[in-house]
Amino acid sequence: MKTVIIKYNAGNVQSVMYALDRIGIDYLYTDNEEEIRSADKVIFPGVGEASTTMSYLKEKGLDKLIPSLTQPVLGTCVGMQLMCRFSEENNTTCMGIFDVDVKRFPVTPGIKVPHMGWNNITNYKSELTKDLIDDAYVYFVHSYAAPVCDYTVATCDYIIPFSAMLHKDNFHAAQFHCEISGDIGQKILENFLKL
Repeated sequence: MKTVIIKYNAGNVQSVMYALDRIGIDYLYTDNEEEIRSADKVIFPGVGEASTTMSYLKEKGLDKLIPSLTQPVLGTCVGMQLMCRFSEENNTTCMGIFDVDVKRFPVTPGIKVPHMGWNNITNYKSELTKDLIDDAYVYFVHSYAAPVCDYTVATCDYIIPFSAMLHKDNFHAAQFHCEISGDIGQKILENFLKL
């Protein structure tokens, strides 16, 4: 099995690599179109700000490549947000795989944004959450989120309910960081790699 991590200016790539190392999966870290297209599984990680990250994807042609992929693709954190239609973070037009807009958490007295730390996810409806315990805890770091929508396959509640995971066709996405979410995150990655 050929697993590719898409190379772009995402900040948590090393953590993703360590997570795959722990599972014992070989991977290639690349922005080469031919290598990405020939992969069995594609991981699209992300940490950072939507508009600069989207600009980098456009510069490399990845904004057109990623939506055209037909093998299983997993986007995480900003990777998930860029797979949506639009982000309120610097009014960024994204890739539109998921027809939903990413919005900033509403200002709420006494509650901090970004949403940072461990929180539970619920309402699983994904192949990636197979055999997970109920109300599993995963690790989030984000100020923007996709609302609950037709593509939602797991939810979380912080200020408001939001999409913790999305799914459409061969595209899977998680707002949280699978690679630093302990045994739960590892199980989600393992389930993805078995698709």
